[in-house]
Amino acid sequence: MFVTIQDDFDLEKIMNSGQCFRVKKLEDGSFRFITGHSLLYIRAADTPGLYEADCSEEDWERVWTPYFDLGRNYAAIRGAIPDDDIPMRNAAACGAGIRVLRQDPFETLISFIISQRKSIPSIRSSVGAIANVCGEAVESGRESLHYFPAPEAILSHSREIEAICRLGYRVPYVFDAARAVTDGTVDLTQLSSLPDELVEAMLMRIKGVGPKVAGCVALFAYGRTSFAPIDVWIRKVMDLYYNGRNPFPRYGDTAGILQQYIYYAVQHETRDLLKD
Repeated sequence: MFVTIQDDFDLEKIMNSGQCFRVKKLEDGSFRFITGHSLLYIRAADTPGLYEADCSEEDWERVWTPYFDLGRNYAAIRGAIPDDDIPMRNAAACGAGIRVLRQDPFETLISFIISQRKSIPSIRSSVGAIANVCGEAVESGRESLHYFPAPEAILSHSREIEAICRLGYRVPYVFDAARAVTDGTVDLTQLSSLPDELVEAMLMRIKGVGPKVAGCVALFAYGRTSFAPIDVWIRKVMDLYYNGRNPFPRYGDTAGILQQYIYYAVQHETRDLLKD
């Protein structure tokens, strides 16, 4: 089917935005996305704003419209950045096309526990390895792959995960998260109805989950775009361009979207973000 997306939407930038670790670009130019047990192949058509999506119309509306946050106008968010915030305006211009994805909560939780002190390629490798070790196998017609496993499957394959997935000191954190979800200590479904501060507090009950990881899960799994997680890349921008000050609180409910622009720009843009 073909879908029209008039707002900012760049599949390559989304893949490289640091929020998702199992997106894949295929040789035909299409991109593969997975969330839960839903699978999408999508590519840009020749007409600007037109995309070919390999899914049903029902799945597009039910799964992928919220996944890509298509109910929100990102161009308007970029346009609302004040003129006095030059680094933010330049970062938003660089990252235009990124969207904050609404991903599977358990996969997002495990992915960002793993992400600590790891490069993006290493995160992708470890997350993919966990899926391959104990996730359900699926043949899409284009490739063989695995869905991300349920927490029970992670616990039942602990030896293989520890031996194969290169998690290092994160191993007990991954297993603690799986146990917390399995025994109900953390109810990932319930979190969607809780206020932001309780979402963060509940996630931080898990070993190895601090404010940064909890903020990433809140942002990328629950669409809590008031969260703007601070990592070493964002800290670098704060030190270079904001005299160590956090620039995001002034942006309220769009802070997390602007954080993604900053994160992407500091890794992909070579020019000084202060220069107009």
